[in-house]
Amino acid sequence: MTGLEIGLLSILALLLLIWAGMHVSVALGLVSLLAIWEVRGRWSVAAAAIAQAALDSIDSYVFGVVPLFVLMGYLVGVSDLGRDAFRLADRVVGRLRGGMGVATVGANAAFAAVTGISIASAAVFTKVAVPEMMRLGYLPRFAVGVVAGSSVLGMLIPPSLLLILYAVVAEQSVGDMFLAGIGPGLLMAMVFGIYIVLLARFRPDRVQPLAAAQAAAAARRDRPGNVFAEGAPLVGLIALVLGGIYGGLFTPTEAGAVGAAGALLVAVARKRLDARGFWKVLVETGHVTASISLLIIAASLYSRMLALTGVPEAMGALFADAGLGPVGFLMVYVAIAVLLGTILDSSSILLILVPLALPVVDGFGMNLVWFGVVTVIAVEVGLLTPPLGLSVFVIRSTLDDPRITLGDVFAGALPFAMLMLLVILLISLMPAIAIAPVGW
Repeated sequence: MTGLEIGLLSILALLLLIWAGMHVSVALGLVSLLAIWEVRGRWSVAAAAIAQAALDSIDSYVFGVVPLFVLMGYLVGVSDLGRDAFRLADRVVGRLRGGMGVATVGANAAFAAVTGISIASAAVFTKVAVPEMMRLGYLPRFAVGVVAGSSVLGMLIPPSLLLILYAVVAEQSVGDMFLAGIGPGLLMAMVFGIYIVLLARFRPDRVQPLAAAQAAAAARRDRPGNVFAEGAPLVGLIALVLGGIYGGLFTPTEAGAVGAAGALLVAVARKRLDARGFWKVLVETGHVTASISLLIIAASLYSRMLALTGVPEAMGALFADAGLGPVGFLMVYVAIAVLLGTILDSSSILLILVPLALPVVDGFGMNLVWFGVVTVIAVEVGLLTPPLGLSVFVIRSTLDDPRITLGDVFAGALPFAMLMLLVILLISLMPAIAIAPVGW
């Protein structure tokens, strides 16, 4: 077989192995190793490629950002700052029609700014927001849909593990990726909020029936006066981490360390963390970091295998001969990412698609930072689409109400998946939303 045939068969084998349940990093590494061995005919070359991939991918000071932000995210969860974010947002916009939904979006956006993990947001706000919304007469399908939709903000608003992963794979600055995620993240939150308000205004039967809204307004009591004081730790942590990065005080790695220290102080001050709990957080951080490290090493090996077999060059030639141009390529790329989202998780899609697409993107002269933002949004749609829909499954498993089915969560999340595609369109028409802050 030719190198190109080996490369194409490797991609097919990779998809089949992941779909069959093999861990992504194991599948990436195994398929890449065997493909390199087949192309070169020597096992020593394949083994050397593994060692070089490990050195080139994670043997870097920049990679320290991963465990530090993961640690900060776990400490933020322990500190119960998600509940504070929801109460603060509810205080500001809760009186609007559909205001509790808008508050959930706003709280998720704030929570995302200190965690960067969509699954964490989905789990936290399923416990915090869904029971409160249902108590006020919001329809269950709407309540779980809002939580599912807004949870994806965790992978776009920095710090974001997917943005970090893309930066490593595409060899871009982590700081630039963080800057580029701000505008699109806020835009997505705004689009979600506008949709909720309009839906509550014109189709209250799908959000909160008028009688329930009137009863909730009549019975509503003001939140305690110290709710803003309770939200101060979250606001302070966001200002410390993001303000330090964008103000030039810290590198992203240093900001992760400062943020983790700040989150630790908050958890201790609130008496939410004892020695056993802290050890558990450290162990979980180690597990996640080891998993991400293996993913990045395997992705680096996968990229080398693709380059060796000539698949990226063949794809570039294919798109050039097809005459699709940048717009056509982007449409096909997003469509493939969304379709893969029905069977694979976000990290898998990113690690499989980005190495294939980068040569084509370079050929079209696209901005790689902007392309990374588009990629993250596109693969995040997969968190809301069946049959995989990881965020949807997390929400359903976290719910205590047997009346809400998995189908209800998927149905509630579908409009938000469509709105994410709208945000991709807006960012494509106005790339400055993503790349303008990078040039500041």
